[in-house]
Amino acid sequence: MNEESVTNDNVTKERSSAPKSSFLGVSLALLLAAGAFFSGMQVSQVTAEAQSASLFSFFNNFNKTTAASEEADLTEFWHVWKLLDEKYISASSTEIITKEDRINGAISGMVSSFGDPYTAFFPPVENAAFSEDISGNFSGVGMEIGIRDDIITVIAPLPQTPAEKAGLLSGDKIIRINDISTDKMGVDEAVRLIRGEKGTEVVMSIYREGDLEFREVKIVRDTIDIPTIATEKIDDVFIIRLFSFNALSDSKMQEGLEEFQKSGANKLILDLRGNPGGYLQSAVSIAGFFLPSGKVVVRESFSESEKEKLFRSPGRMIKEFTPQNLVVLVDGGSASASEILAGALGEHEVATIIGVNTFGKGSVQELVQLPNDSSVKITIARWLTPNGTSISNGGLAPNYTISRTPENRINNIDPQQEAAIKFLAGETIVSEISEVSEVSE
Repeated sequence: MNEESVTNDNVTKERSSAPKSSFLGVSLALLLAAGAFFSGMQVSQVTAEAQSASLFSFFNNFNKTTAASEEADLTEFWHVWKLLDEKYISASSTEIITKEDRINGAISGMVSSFGDPYTAFFPPVENAAFSEDISGNFSGVGMEIGIRDDIITVIAPLPQTPAEKAGLLSGDKIIRINDISTDKMGVDEAVRLIRGEKGTEVVMSIYREGDLEFREVKIVRDTIDIPTIATEKIDDVFIIRLFSFNALSDSKMQEGLEEFQKSGANKLILDLRGNPGGYLQSAVSIAGFFLPSGKVVVRESFSESEKEKLFRSPGRMIKEFTPQNLVVLVDGGSASASEILAGALGEHEVATIIGVNTFGKGSVQELVQLPNDSSVKITIARWLTPNGTSISNGGLAPNYTISRTPENRINNIDPQQEAAIKFLAGETIVSEISEVSEVSE
């Protein structure tokens, strides 16, 4: 399900005696054919004295231990359990609700009570599908999705994918998937519904800001070939568009920067718009082309009991950049690793950030495999910029806010890139949102 990879950035970390693989990214859902970008995700396993122990017995034992330790009073839970046993009559005589089903439902409710769209419980069937997703063995439509305003939202369709060709845009709200409402739906369930075999069709009802009615979009799933970078020169400005932070991004970025040096251009635009993220280490490594060795690129913040972890620039600068000769373009489709890189370059004052607020995905998930083939995915850490700003708290704000409407995209008009070129030429550009001074009463 290509989600979370910056939920989606692959980093290997040791946080206990057992190895865990971590991904940075957007705990979003990159619906691709191969390769899952998981934004900060680690995989671990719960061991039990008897691996064959049922979930019900596990939960029952948990009830006894928590009651004994007075950590939680589950009296009301068991009271409702007994009431359902005594009074509930199924609408269908053939419907059977097992104890395991009820326990799974209880756990799902408990997990969802935290209100984190990236923390989720997967019963055995859903866990098998999720495992298939993160292994990359599926086809999809080529876009990243996430939760915004409690609605499944398109973060970014990738270039030359079925999603982009169908006309989907960053910010589109997905209201229905194959006639199933997405109301209160989590990212993982939406991914499961959208992905599928190559050649099959998925139908989505889309709301786009400014529309008076929903759009019905039909997309044929396909194998997705994720591009890495594209380059262009306009007068004395060189542009590098980075589409994802994958295993090739570091070397491709180096090639792009070498092309920049040979081009004769002396100003650079790094375009991270619509880039949903990828490997954390890729973002850190690429930051090294712009930052001196040792500069903090991103902070990984855990609970209060665990020490913060710093990721620093490896220091492979090709030249000295300043806010006057380097612009980073961002938008609502820039997520996770993109936000990490943009935040680091902006806060270390080597670049000017132009565009609109980024998506705001900066968390790390740990996937814990449970003894009965279920699993739980838990947010365990947050990504912070070098100055300590939480990426998840509304995304990153640019230095200059310049929007690009859906009509602009459809007609290939790019006021954000135009503003960046003007800025690098020394012209004055005006942010669309002016600062309002506080007035004391």
